[in-house]
Amino acid sequence: MDNKIRKIGVFTSGGDAPGMNAAIRAVVRACTYYKIEAFGIMRGYEGMIEGDFVKLGARSVGNIIQRGGTILKSARSKEFRTPEGRKKAYENIKEESIDALVAIGGDGTFTGLNKFFQEYKVPSICIPGTIDNDLPGTDYTIGYDTATNTAVEAIDRIRDTAMSHNRLFFVEVMGRNSGYIAINSGIAGGATGIIIPEEEMSFDTLYNLLGEGKETSKKSNLIVVAEGSKIGDATTLAKKVAERSSYFDIKVTVLGHLQRGGTPTYFDRVLASRMGIAAVEGLLKGERDVMVGILNNKVVYNDFTTIMTNKHEIDSESLRIAKILSI
Repeated sequence: MDNKIRKIGVFTSGGDAPGMNAAIRAVVRACTYYKIEAFGIMRGYEGMIEGDFVKLGARSVGNIIQRGGTILKSARSKEFRTPEGRKKAYENIKEESIDALVAIGGDGTFTGLNKFFQEYKVPSICIPGTIDNDLPGTDYTIGYDTATNTAVEAIDRIRDTAMSHNRLFFVEVMGRNSGYIAINSGIAGGATGIIIPEEEMSFDTLYNLLGEGKETSKKSNLIVVAEGSKIGDATTLAKKVAERSSYFDIKVTVLGHLQRGGTPTYFDRVLASRMGIAAVEGLLKGERDVMVGILNNKVVYNDFTTIMTNKHEIDSESLRIAKILSI
């Protein structure tokens, strides 16, 4: 164990994800267990630059494991992207005698912390907290399971009205350039078609898929579209179908930030708890400039370069299953 680490600063950055509070709680309580002081850094890198720190203890993170969002708040910082901004941040954490950092966020958060480590060598570890599930080196990211369950619940409700009125619904889900939420909520929600950035599907292919339903007098359909779709968002695709055929009564639902909020699932709470403890223990064991991950149910530490040069691919089996079930 690294006896030089006496104070650890923890912060959340980028888009919020259900389970971030569970991760904060785990980091703080792991610090308490190992007799290390924990400090919360408010509003991510912005708070680091402004010196907005708050001391946290085991009791101060009580009753947050079930809450969505992040008690430490989150913000994007343009100033941290500058050498001057990062220097301010370093001076503040040194003044507070913070020896190491734990960041909870996505690839943008990791990029900032990696740059900070290269310049100032502050021991740091990242925890993947993003609903997109787009980071390699871990089977799941914190928030993905909750967001997908939220999408499935919404799709189930939309299906009720689609069936009642014989309507074709285009449902757009989040995920940025990753189709994980779309593919799995689509399979679970019984979608006729699933449009994701990773798969080369043309509009004609989509239209022909709907045409097959028309041949069997199927009017109620549900198409799940990832927001990063290369052939257009849900509204664009709905408009193009309507221009080509008057057979379908078409409606569009964009779930948007609905997927970010809400109570985290048990899975995200446990995942966040494991990763939070692993982050603190990793720092004490000498891990630096890495991301915590869970692969095949085992804790791993991924080098930053590996994370940023690879992609978390959707497995071909999921695509095959989706195709079979769309009949």
